Amino acid sequence: MRPRLSDGNLVAIRAIAAGGFVGAFLFALILSAAPHLHEIVHQPSGTTHQCVVTLLTAGSCDHAPCDAIAVAPRPPKPASTLFRRHFHFVGTPLEFSLLEHAPPTIS
Repeated sequence: MRPRLSDGNLVAIRAIAAGGFVGAFLFALILSAAPHLHEIVHQPSGTTHQCVVTLLTAGSCDHAPCDAIAVAPRPPKPASTLFRRHFHFVGTPLEFSLLEHAPPTIS
């Protein structure tokens, strides 16, 4: 049997996750304000590197969007239960007037 989380536990897990995200963002802001501290945390591997701190310092992010992929959906397979091989046409004699819904003669 799976243990179920009560409402109080779900609220606590959400609060911890939100606090972690806010803390990580604040830590990145502190590192962007102090470049020396940023170099202590990690050494840049080359002349330019991209991390959250450099993106916050630059104020922008170079984004190359990918091409939109459009694929036509496959046609549905015909279901054998919907189509019968033998049809029985039933003709019922109906009495009706052919011009019952025709326009009026004086128009």
